[in-house]
Amino acid sequence: MTGREQEGWGRRAELDAASTPAAAREGRPAVVCPRFDGVGADGAPVRLGIMGGTFDPIHQGHLACAEQAREAFGLAGVVFVPTGRPAFKRDRAVTDGAVRLEMCRAAVAGNPAFAVSPLEVDRPGITYAVDTLRALRHHYPANVELFFIAGADAILSIARWRESAEVARLARFAAATRPGFEVTESFKEELASRGAFRVDYFEVTALAISSSYLRERAARGLSLRYLTPDPVRKIIEARGLYRLEAPTTAAAVGGGKEAPWTP
Repeated sequence: MTGREQEGWGRRAELDAASTPAAAREGRPAVVCPRFDGVGADGAPVRLGIMGGTFDPIHQGHLACAEQAREAFGLAGVVFVPTGRPAFKRDRAVTDGAVRLEMCRAAVAGNPAFAVSPLEVDRPGITYAVDTLRALRHHYPANVELFFIAGADAILSIARWRESAEVARLARFAAATRPGFEVTESFKEELASRGAFRVDYFEVTALAISSSYLRERAARGLSLRYLTPDPVRKIIEARGLYRLEAPTTAAAVGGGKEAPWTP
């Protein structure tokens, strides 16, 4: 490990210690997540990445994107926020939130710059990004700048979400582009028409992986090795997730908190 890398890991360790909130020390539940609940408490400017998604399942592409965003924008860390009952996926069954949380936590366990929040999974009703960003903005002081990490090609769909102008006000966007992706003038014009979106672009390693591809492979009994972290693969295999007619609720697959079915 180089001196610079050691300094970076040391800084994250300091942030972990300094940001441990009173709630965690006193045994009270965290608002966002124990690791990053107290970020910004010292008043110093800091950037925090937020990566939302269904994560059904989480895979190497998600993790590589988050890590490269962290490096590109100097983020103190990245909080993964699995959706609860996503408004945009009511047309298909989604694996129970408790199981997706378990997979996300298993995926990020080895990276002290990553954490997982149950904020959306624990919230009743349909999940909207604007509600999550409001909760995050209310929790963190003004010196914490929130960076919402998403694919550049998904930014326009985000701009069409509920209360898009408010979404634009609450967070800055870190938009991941693939090699060869071009941000056209028409793209910028449509984005500007939907709100004052502050978007910074960064290029990520091209990984042709998607959650739907992993689900299809699992349904066919094919290997997920090297497509998702091994702890996640083992959860999928042990619980029989994504097999044809496989159960999706935590209660049905054995253990975990009972949570509302997510369509």
